[in-house]
Amino acid sequence: MARSRQLKIGGVVIPPGETRDLRLKVSESYTGDAVVLPVRVIRAARPGPNLFLAAAVHGDELNGTGIIRELMFGDPLPLRKGTLICVPVVNVFGFESHTRYLPDRRDLNRSFPGSERGSLAGRIARVIFREIVAPCDFGIDFHTAAVRHTNFPNIRADLARPGVRRLAEAFGCEMIVSSQGPKGSLRRSACERGCPTVVLEAGEVWKVEPGVLDVGTRGVRNVLADLGMVAGKPEKPAYQVTVRKTMWVRAELGGLLRFHVSPGDLIERGQPIATNISVFGDARSVLTAPVDGIVLGMLTLPAVKPGEPVCHLALPDRRPAALRRALAGRRAGADDHPATKISKARTTMRRLP
Repeated sequence: MARSRQLKIGGVVIPPGETRDLRLKVSESYTGDAVVLPVRVIRAARPGPNLFLAAAVHGDELNGTGIIRELMFGDPLPLRKGTLICVPVVNVFGFESHTRYLPDRRDLNRSFPGSERGSLAGRIARVIFREIVAPCDFGIDFHTAAVRHTNFPNIRADLARPGVRRLAEAFGCEMIVSSQGPKGSLRRSACERGCPTVVLEAGEVWKVEPGVLDVGTRGVRNVLADLGMVAGKPEKPAYQVTVRKTMWVRAELGGLLRFHVSPGDLIERGQPIATNISVFGDARSVLTAPVDGIVLGMLTLPAVKPGEPVCHLALPDRRPAALRRALAGRRAGADDHPATKISKARTTMRRLP
């Protein structure tokens, strides 16, 4: 899709072929000063798709901020056509206080498309939706697991929408989790508005992790290549599966956990996940996988009470044995093969817990 050559954000017109750093006002502080979002707009001379990148919608989720900064200041990103709108920090209030939520305790990612006369969250969401989402044809939103958990990099996408499926597959993660997203979330609201948007879920809060940075920057470049916005072809992972069902393995007893698996591991039914040990060193129980699957996410805090979630399993559309063969085949190839580089980033992620 080729957008009009006219683009205005926050009242500022950005001509084709220019890059502008903007301060988009979204609210005001207690002192009456403007609260602004940092926005970089990169426009090619030729018309093409408009793509937005958004991070830190939850203020404590910093991996996406690191990904966008790397794209802004790392290796050159020469656009052949279209526009890239980078918003490294969406929830400025939460970012400043290292918290997930806004000062009114509302979740910004449940407040879209927002309201001109609503709550603080609703008003901020409305500005973002009007100024960032509305001018765009596609979007990528970056998130992490919640506090005390980590996620193996995966794309969340409403695969019933053709434009969304295209983004999800092009990004190049091994797992695509099929879901609409929560009501009021940025990606669901953007999709309903006609702007296909996906979410990268990767890593944990309060960190910028090298493995996540590699996966995220590569994924964005893959999408840009697929849309024809930059030269080159998308890099493909060793395998890519669709996940339509997930489940949590929960602690049966209180105690301290010794983990036996890591994020991204392919596991089989009956395989040990974690051993529960008392403070005196007695083994109390062993949690095992109830099904074949892939470790999608995990607890990072080893102390648990009965019923608390320990390991999030993805149930893919292919058996782990077939996926192992795909991984082994790619590892036997050249070291500079794109899939090999993705596999190395995958190994980095596996060390997260």
